[in-house]
Amino acid sequence: MVKEVCTALANVPSGVILDATVGGGGHTQALLDLREDITVVGIDRDQNAIEATSTRLAKYKNRCFLQQSDFSKFENVLNNFGVKELSGFVFDLGVSSTQLDIAERGFSYKQPGPLDMRMNEKQFLTAGQVVNEYPAEKLIWILKTFGDERFAKRITTAIKKSRPITDTLHLAEVVKSAIPAPARRTGGHPAKRTFQAIRIEVNNELEQLSETLETVINWLSPKGRGVVLAYHSGEDRIVKKVFRDSESGGCICPQKLPCVCQARPTGKILNKKIIVPETAEMFSNQRSTSARLRSIERLGTNIESSS
Repeated sequence: MVKEVCTALANVPSGVILDATVGGGGHTQALLDLREDITVVGIDRDQNAIEATSTRLAKYKNRCFLQQSDFSKFENVLNNFGVKELSGFVFDLGVSSTQLDIAERGFSYKQPGPLDMRMNEKQFLTAGQVVNEYPAEKLIWILKTFGDERFAKRITTAIKKSRPITDTLHLAEVVKSAIPAPARRTGGHPAKRTFQAIRIEVNNELEQLSETLETVINWLSPKGRGVVLAYHSGEDRIVKKVFRDSESGGCICPQKLPCVCQARPTGKILNKKIIVPETAEMFSNQRSTSARLRSIERLGTNIESSS
């Protein structure tokens, strides 16, 4: 959804845009091409992505600065580059196409690979530990919460019986065998939700997201804008809540009565309904079909960041 991201950020004030999940650099390049008065600071927890994108965007070296980091630590990166405020930000959540395409990273249920799924290969926890060592109760919770998996108990039972599970295809087959045949005929690959849930657990994705979004909105200059692309209902619920809290200032007063709790709104939601990819994009890029875009604009009164 590069076009939609650029449309949302086209009229932001001149300055710095944070690409908090730079991946292959598609959004960063489009934003740099869109406006010559825009600089992009791009971060990604995957060092391989940073190295590849640095090469791809070498011609923009005076307006593009990249650094390996979890997006939860974006303030440290901005401070390192001397950035005081942001004109915009973009978060493209989930796993990147590059990570999915490299079997050795262990994200794909269609290719043989190790049970890894680490976006930052320096971290300790791997998918193998989650699959082979987590107790049943915790594994069921993960599959239900992060994967919306209605057969979480059946899948967990199958996983326990099959331990040790050695690779991605092995895990995919175990999951497939646990799901009733009628349910396997719809909704895509039967292991999709399980792999998604394990990946989110390995990379602590949802816990980081809420606090980070709350903070990054306060980095926006007046009229600055932020865009988030979510691919999972849990992600989208967090984005929706954070944006609503920004718009209401966290007001706890009854909706039909005047606010007396001294709430201070910081943002304005730009699209009350989620924006989804155009049909042509979904047809050409199947991975985009679950994308949901939300955007917010900073109100005129600037509030200091927490840095």
